[in-house]
Amino acid sequence: MQIRVYYEDTDAGGIVYHANYIKFCERARSEFCFNAGVKFSSDYHFVVTKIVANYIKPAVLGDILEVKTSVSRIAKASMVLDQSIYRVSNLDGAKQNELLFTAQVTVAFMLHGKVGRLDSKLVELFSSI
Repeated sequence: MQIRVYYEDTDAGGIVYHANYIKFCERARSEFCFNAGVKFSSDYHFVVTKIVANYIKPAVLGDILEVKTSVSRIAKASMVLDQSIYRVSNLDGAKQNELLFTAQVTVAFMLHGKVGRLDSKLVELFSSI
């Protein structure tokens, strides 16, 4: 998923706030599910249980970022996703492929308010990325 950095994403110096990298990763996970036709509800969803984040270089106003996601582990009721954010171009349009941020995100599957077993369709879907 590609995201442009807007003024609202940055501080007064034009550098992306640290928390926004986590938001960008969340958007990419959500978009993947929406595009795959997953219909989440209050009874059927994921919750983040752990994030290990590494800030490598700052993104700045106008950058085009790309969030890449892969699955490193699928368990009975949870998954560990590896997410990376790259700068693919800057405000001037110069093409780049620069790693800015990585995160290992653990999510638990919630079913009717409790941790639940991942169904086979979700396992198949996430095994594909």
